[in-house]
Amino acid sequence: MFKPNFVIAPELATVLMRLEALKFEINGLPLTPGMLASLRESARLTSTHYSTQIEGNRLSNNEVAQVIQQDKRIPNRERDEKEVLGYYAALGMVEQASTAANPITELTIQKLHALVMNGGKATAKPSAYRDGQNAIYNGLTGQIVYLPPEAKDVPTLMKDLVDWLIQSDQNSMPCPLRAANAHYQFATIHPYYDGNGRTARLLTTLILHRGGFDLKGIYSLDEYYAKNLDAYYQAITVGPSHNYYEGRAEATITEWVTYFCLGMIESFEAVKRHALAAQAQGLPDESEKLRDLSAQQRAALSLFKKKRRISSHDIQAHFNIQPSTARALCQRWVEENFLVITNPSRKARMYSLTPELDKLLFG
Repeated sequence: MFKPNFVIAPELATVLMRLEALKFEINGLPLTPGMLASLRESARLTSTHYSTQIEGNRLSNNEVAQVIQQDKRIPNRERDEKEVLGYYAALGMVEQASTAANPITELTIQKLHALVMNGGKATAKPSAYRDGQNAIYNGLTGQIVYLPPEAKDVPTLMKDLVDWLIQSDQNSMPCPLRAANAHYQFATIHPYYDGNGRTARLLTTLILHRGGFDLKGIYSLDEYYAKNLDAYYQAITVGPSHNYYEGRAEATITEWVTYFCLGMIESFEAVKRHALAAQAQGLPDESEKLRDLSAQQRAALSLFKKKRRISSHDIQAHFNIQPSTARALCQRWVEENFLVITNPSRKARMYSLTPELDKLLFG
């Protein structure tokens, strides 16, 4: 089984305590439904922009928003558009999976990767692991920067990683440490020919959300990585050799874990500033009413910011789920007094928020 090699030095222990304190502070700050919906969508777009930018995507932040929110096409950027649509849809799956009771599995990861690589198509089959050797090269010199494990070893290594995730959760390892180590090990295994970095960051987000570090989905770590890529690559590139079999697996990764947790602090501090700014504007505290909503319902609020009446197809696209699952979800939300049916037609059924929630969201 995967056995991460890192030390919880005094500096890292202080960082972990600060993260817990920030989580407590932010979860207790006033947050209106309108602000929550706006910040969630902004964070999702920001994550999509920066995570794909790290891999060379050329779309600007505004263009990413246009492609996703307005279904606008950018000339000669078809591949870039497919990448952002894929990542955005995969974030929807993360939202969906963050509330699941069952543990993260290899199938979970394979589905995330399939969305990333297929433009977010819900019909995409879970991605099989690579069947050959791949390598990471220096774009300037052409030299090999990292040689991952051979394809024959990937299935075992991935099983070990998933088993470790379950065990570390049972052993109550702090969630930020679990997320940091999982990110490192996934990048180390490099189980696919392409899309490994994006999938690693999605897996990290899913682990944090399921571990109580979601902050209602209103922060993005991807921006932290993208704004200082040299530090990102330097922190995650460890070991005495570029070859996996020559020390990478046993290398000490304290520097990476510390870098990762410091990024969480920076992102959390930014969220706190936004929430305090809204509080200073005298916006009403609706946090208690929001706490009555499930994480999935809070995630759906950003959809209603775009249009006040939706169909099950909109829910399907927003969360990247099957049509039957979307219809069942809408029905359950009607029963839970989250939605009301505004058009009862079977073929064109439409929903809106309950009057109370609609007023909270739109005033």
